[in-house]
Amino acid sequence: MKKLLSSVALAGAVLFSANAFADDLIVGVSWSNFQEERWKTDEAAMVKALEAAGAQYISADAQSSPSKQLSDIESLISRGADALIVLAQDSSSIGAAVKQATNEGIPVVGYDRLIEDATAYYITFDNKEVGRLQAKAVFAAQPKGNYVFIKGAPTDPNANILHEGQLEVVQAAIDSGDIKVVGEAYTDSWQPAIAQRNMEQFLTAADNKVDAVIASNDGTAGGVVAALSAQGMQGIPVSGQDGDHAALNRVALGTQTVSVWKDARVLGQRAAEIAVDLAKGTKLGDVKGTQDWQSPNGVTMKSYFLAPVAITQDKLNLVIDAGWVSKDVVCKGVASGKVAACN
Repeated sequence: MKKLLSSVALAGAVLFSANAFADDLIVGVSWSNFQEERWKTDEAAMVKALEAAGAQYISADAQSSPSKQLSDIESLISRGADALIVLAQDSSSIGAAVKQATNEGIPVVGYDRLIEDATAYYITFDNKEVGRLQAKAVFAAQPKGNYVFIKGAPTDPNANILHEGQLEVVQAAIDSGDIKVVGEAYTDSWQPAIAQRNMEQFLTAADNKVDAVIASNDGTAGGVVAALSAQGMQGIPVSGQDGDHAALNRVALGTQTVSVWKDARVLGQRAAEIAVDLAKGTKLGDVKGTQDWQSPNGVTMKSYFLAPVAITQDKLNLVIDAGWVSKDVVCKGVASGKVAACN
């Protein structure tokens, strides 16, 4: 009997220990630049999911500095992180930090931006599809004429993945001559001010003869719209992504054609859940919903992809009804009766 009781007690102790371990988990998040509007939404979803799992959230903001991000990750590790979620500022330089973490048995989740390392998990939206949706909306509005491509950061592999998706839609028109590319540039750190400056230069070089702009996110789209507005050209087709509140207002006003919505609440929640699973010992390939994906350089990544949604003026009700943004924010300055979602 005593032996049986001892076994039960031991089993209870093991169970208690496992539960205590789950409750004591710390997930560290390294943000590339927390000043961008959308990351606050991602963070709130992460914190909520971690609290539900009984895990603790700690974070650091690299402020667009690759070197600071490396030291940030070292700090998160020293603060006891059991798993890391990393929004990489520079995917080419983040490898050393990923190696340090994995060598110490700390799993790494590459968040929204690709880290080409087979030991890291990758969660994002289908970025090639994001590029396709951006180009489809702009092309539908302006199938011919002079185009400008405002791409993302050269240090972010997603910038090229997006552009590949964009070209899948418009390459045939470029080849036929229906579309002429009069400007194409990367945008360092995805900074709107840099996008605006690049757009201003393209407008000057083309004598303002620009008919459409495929911009790769809402921040760069904001810079593009500012440059166009300064020349009285607001209203030509412009794309973006992220569902930034200001961008959705621009869609309602007609100064931006589309914002490809990636519900960051779902992305943040799922990333947090995956980080907790990995911290508990789940293997990368055993995470529910995982698929193998080949990176641009042929690295097989364990990945999780969510589906994006193109928000054009006639679909603004989707983000409003989902509670992503209020009707007042979307419809600010919109003339009565002009946009169905604002009526």
